[in-house]
Amino acid sequence: MSPSRSIRIVGDLSTLPESASGPRHLVWWGNIGFMVIEGTGFALAAAAYLYLMTQAPAWPPKGDALPGLLWSAIFTIGLLLSAVPNVWVLRCARKKHLSGVRWGTLAMAVIAALLFIPRAFEFAHLGISWHQDAYGSIVWTLLVLHTTHVVTDWFDTVVLGVWLFTHEVGDDQFADVEDNSNYWTFVILCWLPVYALIYWAPRAL
Repeated sequence: MSPSRSIRIVGDLSTLPESASGPRHLVWWGNIGFMVIEGTGFALAAAAYLYLMTQAPAWPPKGDALPGLLWSAIFTIGLLLSAVPNVWVLRCARKKHLSGVRWGTLAMAVIAALLFIPRAFEFAHLGISWHQDAYGSIVWTLLVLHTTHVVTDWFDTVVLGVWLFTHEVGDDQFADVEDNSNYWTFVILCWLPVYALIYWAPRAL
């Protein structure tokens, strides 16, 4: 820079906070973007299910068994109940309550892992294989799609929980916990229409 050239100060940013959370945080919007994209995936899969259902003379097709209700109900109830500790963790993150965030995140990791048990039995009691026909394929697609999101969020929660117990926790980590809690709410909400399609739509026909 030439010594004769003066420096012009455009603005003073020293008063801005060093970090933010919620809609003021760029990662929050990225998380919303993920949910919009993945929600669109669920919507497309659901649309495929409804299209196949309306084109078939019987749903499920003759010879195909209806999926069992027991394990899907246990999974659904467990998933809905998980919303209670999830909201508590979310509030702890917003209040920057360190111990609540640490132990709440650990609890959510355990809860998600326990949900794998009824989900595994749910797969075992679908009564149809994924390659048997179009009905089997779309049912498995919907269930695998949601299971992928459960596993993904569980893994993210485990990694986040380990970090919270082994590293210094700052505003960014509290924001991460908030985003993770929001994503679990998304997982819960996406399951409800999928559950209705797989288990109740065929029984309502």
